[in-house]
Amino acid sequence: MHLSRRNLLASAPLAALAPTPAHRAELHTGFERLAADGYSLLKGRRVGVVTNPTGITRDTAHIVDVMHRDPRVQLTAVFGPEHGFRGTAQAGGSEGKYDDPATGLPVYDTYLKSGQQLADIFTTAAVDTVVFDIQDVGARFYTYIWTLYDCMEAAQLAGKRFVVLDRPNPVTGREALGPVLHKEFATFVGRQPIAQAHGMTVAELARLFNGEFLSRPVALDTVLMTGWRRTQFYDSWGLPWVPPSPNMPTPDTALVYSGTCMFEGTNVSEGRGTTRPFELLGAEGVDGRWAAAANELGLPGVRFREAYFAPTFSKFQGRTVGGVQIHVQDRAAYDPVRTGIALLVTVRKAWAGFAWRPDNWIDRLTGSTRVRTMIDAGAATDEVTGAWQEELAAFRRVRKEYLLYR
Repeated sequence: MHLSRRNLLASAPLAALAPTPAHRAELHTGFERLAADGYSLLKGRRVGVVTNPTGITRDTAHIVDVMHRDPRVQLTAVFGPEHGFRGTAQAGGSEGKYDDPATGLPVYDTYLKSGQQLADIFTTAAVDTVVFDIQDVGARFYTYIWTLYDCMEAAQLAGKRFVVLDRPNPVTGREALGPVLHKEFATFVGRQPIAQAHGMTVAELARLFNGEFLSRPVALDTVLMTGWRRTQFYDSWGLPWVPPSPNMPTPDTALVYSGTCMFEGTNVSEGRGTTRPFELLGAEGVDGRWAAAANELGLPGVRFREAYFAPTFSKFQGRTVGGVQIHVQDRAAYDPVRTGIALLVTVRKAWAGFAWRPDNWIDRLTGSTRVRTMIDAGAATDEVTGAWQEELAAFRRVRKEYLLYR
């Protein structure tokens, strides 16, 4: 295989990717490898960066600030996703266009922009290379991976080169889990048919998008990590955690998110407005019967505690609700999507007030009508999860072709 400077960093042998557990600093992110190589991949390029507060170095400096100070990088623009470049906006918001006070760089808003509209932003910014560096959490409905997809598509339309700097999947890359999106349910919480918990890094997803979904591939470079293993969780590496969004405060949140985010499609609080979003679930009128019913299922790796809380915003703001707190006891055995389905099944039986959101948002989150209609028909957890196994197996076969780490 011919290795040009352009693809050298993306071609690290897999044998080099196994860390020694006693030396956690052996993991190097895509940005760390790019910087260590003297930014040669960006030499002579006018660079724009798609990032947010998670785009940091090991010592918590932001990569935009680092590159802005480095004469080897011609950094000319920043592109902010949902919640914004500096992270000042809540869910469903962004920061708009402004000049960054710290660097003076123009910051362009990409949120909910795609296609030619987004391509025109790249053209206006006068960049020739778009760099992506955002920490993902491993769930299909987390919007940053679709910012990645939209920016790749727009870069192709605008004739720009695209570079992805890889970071760990915080909940491991062991396997894909959950239902696969049906294309007729595509939205910004799921553009393309991937599994609900995709088990990939952003560089792997970028290659999957380029190879399977973009009508025309973009000129893509991926700067891989060294030292990352698919089976290990985020806290294995000694990297600082920055909340990728206001309601993703810890890696523990990310661990449950691909299952309990489904409660956004119901009238049950998903814990927004508490210190444990997506780990606390509840509603007025729910009591200890829900936790008891969930524990009776004997789901692997998890227990449920009867809990009461008062959200400070979002559903049931300022009112005390009852529900459950999820306690993951064995992360390796825990299946977040199956657990989320089990909680939907049991709350519907334990609380007469349960309802889906009137717009059937659950269908957009799960990728089809199946979860909603099967639960409404009284299906058990194993029946619901069994219904998507064939399509999940097909996605796993495609996914396998794009995996880059052991």
